[in-house]
Amino acid sequence: MKTIVITGASSGIGAEAAARLASEGWDVAVVGRNPERTAKVAASVGGTPFVADYDRLGEVRDLATALLARYPRIDVLANNAGGLVSTHALTVDGNERGIQHNHLAPFLLTNLLLPRLLESQARVISTSSFANLAGSVRLDDLNWEKRPWLGGWPAYGTGKLATILFMRELAKRTGLDAYSFHPGYVSTAFGADSGFITVTNRLRPGGFGIPAAVGAEPLVLLATGSAAPAANGSYYDRLTPNGRTRKSANDDTLAAALWERSATIAGL
Repeated sequence: MKTIVITGASSGIGAEAAARLASEGWDVAVVGRNPERTAKVAASVGGTPFVADYDRLGEVRDLATALLARYPRIDVLANNAGGLVSTHALTVDGNERGIQHNHLAPFLLTNLLLPRLLESQARVISTSSFANLAGSVRLDDLNWEKRPWLGGWPAYGTGKLATILFMRELAKRTGLDAYSFHPGYVSTAFGADSGFITVTNRLRPGGFGIPAAVGAEPLVLLATGSAAPAANGSYYDRLTPNGRTRKSANDDTLAAALWERSATIAGL
């Protein structure tokens, strides 16, 4: 039986992917922030619940410890947790919430699990977004204190651009299969505290996006190795490899520098 760890699995595409893979015989570690929803999804798929709040890197460390104690082998790590943070604020660790949710916490978790991932020759998948096209990774302003906030959208795009850079650099440094993907514009609880998203959902109850089950397809296919082939470290636009990215997503120097900066911030 193969084991997959899915973060952000208490709802949306994470929960859908957990159900799909469990039905195919996978042992699923269901990671979420909300204890009740996480336990409910884990029970429904026959998986194991793990709770962690990405606002606190200490909880990410505790999560890694619990996962390593529970699983002698991890075949796939799916870094799916994250999202839009519409109000600028810092975490208890001193990082802008969006960059911590979308990049720093997954970066820390992946690195803490790395020895086990290498032993298992695991695959790492990270949920990114077409919003990376609006991102701009500035190592001197990861906390977004020198640029207009604009509802958090540019910072969100930057977090998703960082995700692409992270997967490319992880593949380069470790040789592990590592991919990022855009799931499509999915109609879920994404951006629930965003005024723009709230208005669009009022205009069309249920949202304008694709169902979560459809959005989960890239995650499932990448986890199982059934996606269209692409070079290691590639970014998929849904099911299509080599999707459109910001030019800086291909900047090797920036990817390496982001890794080093992230390691310092995360205390690695």
